[in-house]
Amino acid sequence: MNDSSPPLPWHVIRQDDNGNRYRVGRYATRAEAEKVVAGLEDRGHKQLYWVEHLERRTV
Repeated sequence: MNDSSPPLPWHVIRQDDNGNRYRVGRYATRAEAEKVVAGLEDRGHKQLYWVEHLERRTV
């Protein structure tokens, strides 16, 4: 990601049956991320989904 791209600090995380965690996507707002989680849960996906906020680090 370069400095001109918009920050996407809201991440949707999925945990499978074995406890492995994966980032499903990155979003600009919490509302966007929560909408994705709701859509996945509404479709009957059995994995656990949640939203995390991760701050962008500067070096």
